[in-house]
Amino acid sequence: MATVLDYATYDKGRHQLALGIRAIPVAEWIEPDDRTVHQLAEKRRLLAERHSEVFHALPGSEAAQAECLTCLRANLAEHHPNHPGLILSEAGRSPLDLAGRMVQEDLLLMERQEAGWVLIAASLCFPARWRLSDKIGRPMAGIHDPVPGFNDKLARPVDRFFDRVAPDQPYLRANWSVIDDATLFQPTGHGRGFHDASITPDNAADRLHIRVERQTFVSLPDSGVLVFGIKTIVDPITILGRRPDLAASLAATIWDMPDDMARYKSMAPFRDALLGYLERLSS
Repeated sequence: MATVLDYATYDKGRHQLALGIRAIPVAEWIEPDDRTVHQLAEKRRLLAERHSEVFHALPGSEAAQAECLTCLRANLAEHHPNHPGLILSEAGRSPLDLAGRMVQEDLLLMERQEAGWVLIAASLCFPARWRLSDKIGRPMAGIHDPVPGFNDKLARPVDRFFDRVAPDQPYLRANWSVIDDATLFQPTGHGRGFHDASITPDNAADRLHIRVERQTFVSLPDSGVLVFGIKTIVDPITILGRRPDLAASLAATIWDMPDDMARYKSMAPFRDALLGYLERLSS
């Protein structure tokens, strides 16, 4: 089963605002694991109970949605023929709604327009503290405006990268955070600056978790629309006990992280407790 240790981009021990993108085989675009059944069930629940919060599609996106579904189904049939998502019924659902139910990955469609790469449709059941309704129809710069330093350092490189993504070559990057809530569906919570005295180095093992987004990028062959996939992995912070070296690297990265980024990641409530716990793990 994939764990957060497989995507420890803090292993260099310093804060980096970088793309960190690498090419992967087509067979690795979708990554099923032992959490598949649980996460697909959670997606079904959210789509039934909170559909307007986890699914949006702009008019005119229907063809790209259908193309995404076709490509996803073909990929699963070839590389993961026993995947449970292949048996889902299509009755009464839009193509991207169905596609989002088939895999753990949340699926977001980005289209090249005059304003840049614009989010035109998404099935986003596991947001990491942002609302889909705030981002739909916006270009990359607007979507990432709250991220400290993104528009200054990464907006243009991201647009150039998206322009180069080819249909037969998916790409991968990872994004990490430390959280005090393991819930997969988290539409709010960024930017918390208060200190939570209830979290200490002594109970951090029970209170804190590492959340990783395995982010993938692939272009649809006919429309040129980009599919941005987000697979969410959450593990207890205790998993770092397997890798004291990574515990030390994470601590060094957090020490190196600017205050505005730490606030954006909502680590301020427990930053000192986390650092104290990581010191114990790495010593």
